[in-house]
Amino acid sequence: MRSLLLSDLHSNLEAVRATLDRAETLGYDRVLVLGDIVGYGADPNAVVDRLRGLRNLVAIRGNHDKVAAGIEEGEGFNEAARIAAFWTRRALSPDNLAFLRDLPRGPLEFDPGRLLCHGTPLDEDEYLMDENEARRCFEALPFDLCFFGHSHYPGAFVMEGERVVRRPAAGDETIVELTEGHRYLVNPGSVGQPRDRNTKCGFAIYDDRSSTVLLGRIPYAAGAARDKILEAGLPRWLGDRLLVGA
Repeated sequence: MRSLLLSDLHSNLEAVRATLDRAETLGYDRVLVLGDIVGYGADPNAVVDRLRGLRNLVAIRGNHDKVAAGIEEGEGFNEAARIAAFWTRRALSPDNLAFLRDLPRGPLEFDPGRLLCHGTPLDEDEYLMDENEARRCFEALPFDLCFFGHSHYPGAFVMEGERVVRRPAAGDETIVELTEGHRYLVNPGSVGQPRDRNTKCGFAIYDDRSSTVLLGRIPYAAGAARDKILEAGLPRWLGDRLLVGA
């Protein structure tokens, strides 16, 4: 089975369209979403509608989804993030608000020994950024493969025996080969708000037949997404950062 991994879409319709168009050419059987469907961007309803129309969708919540849905109030958010989250809460249709409110928290097992989470498999709101935190996750839970988001940085942490190795993604296509006996934490990157100084959308295709994960990047109309953010009256910084991938 081929699974399309999407994370941190952040209400960026232009990025979602470009990513799904590319994914159609690659082929996939189901869609696994790692949270933060909304927040920051100007098209929350259109993005949620597009996801809800996809076949074989499995999705978990992110921290922005929780605040937009009214589950939390964003006490730890910066000012721009809170403004966008409350704007999103007001903008969402009742059906889409209910969809976000009903999303399960991670970690969620989507196949035996394989997990989805937003932040880390131990805490949905924490950032997984280094080998020490990866080791803590590997040692605490008995998974073979876990997909995570939240940081917006594509790449993988691999546990090879007792050693944990970080493998950042490079270029527009990185193949992670899943070796038997090794364990993996894999971040597909952000669809809607890349932060690694690469403005292209991040996504992944997990093929359990070939035991590979393709980490891909695809360009999109970032300028159009930025203009919508400004037109909506959202903080200018949320649009400007799309142009530099930060």
